[in-house]
Amino acid sequence: MLEKISESVEEKVGAPRRIPLPPGATECFANVPGSRLRYLRAGSGPPLVLLHGMLGYSFSWRFNLVELAKHRTVYAIDQLGAGFSDRPITLDCSMRAVAERTLAFVEQEIDGPFDLLGTSHGGAIAVFVAAMLAQRGKSPLQRLILVAPANPWSEHGRVLAPFVAQPPVSAAFRWTVPRVRFAWGFALRRIYGDPKKIAPGTLEGYAAPFDLPGSLEYGLGILDTWLQDLEEMKALLPTLVDMPTCLIWGSADPAVLPESAEPLRQNFRNCEYVTLPGVGHLPYEEAPEDFNRAVVEFLKK
Repeated sequence: MLEKISESVEEKVGAPRRIPLPPGATECFANVPGSRLRYLRAGSGPPLVLLHGMLGYSFSWRFNLVELAKHRTVYAIDQLGAGFSDRPITLDCSMRAVAERTLAFVEQEIDGPFDLLGTSHGGAIAVFVAAMLAQRGKSPLQRLILVAPANPWSEHGRVLAPFVAQPPVSAAFRWTVPRVRFAWGFALRRIYGDPKKIAPGTLEGYAAPFDLPGSLEYGLGILDTWLQDLEEMKALLPTLVDMPTCLIWGSADPAVLPESAEPLRQNFRNCEYVTLPGVGHLPYEEAPEDFNRAVVEFLKK
């Protein structure tokens, strides 16, 4: 089993701001490999692993952990380079590399079958993890839940990601985003279907890890290989044709276009599709009750 570290984030990572944990969640750290990966654990029962999006971390699941923990042992990780996990100086941020680190965590921490839920970039990582396991033969993965996953059929992301990855643009992001609170507020308002549903403390929670040096490097590193990674993801999807899968999308998602759901769904024989009307890119925050209900119902099948 991976090492559990009981000291606080401030002591082990040096975070200047403390974000309260969801009720019942325990903060842990694990070695993956040679660096500390932070994760939250809650509940009991069959394991469910949650993978956050590109600029998110375990904070993203603050409205879901309590409910999901009634049915599963939930592991909400901060990928290396994100949240309050370590930020190695050199870190491969390709989708395959992130998936390999995720799989290393799963294989050391979880003994036996598990379910996997990923959102946005984390949804693409979930596809990679599932495919890597399928290629090995008998897979312990039971169910796959993809929440507006980055995918090859969302043209919006295929155009925007290479633009942001350009050196002048990424340099501007490195300077601006950690310093300007307005930039974070603008981004959140853009990806919610209804900005009035942004809960108090959301902006502060997402901004907190960016007090740490190197916090933008993970996101910008992801963009460096974005198009190649999407092509590899497309090539991997046929290995998952028999994987029980649930797609969850907000109908007003401006980041990963809902129109891309259907061509993605066609890669699975057994795939449910849940649409949340008027909801944006973060349905687990904007409509948590509907989201939690959809996840629990799928997990019971």
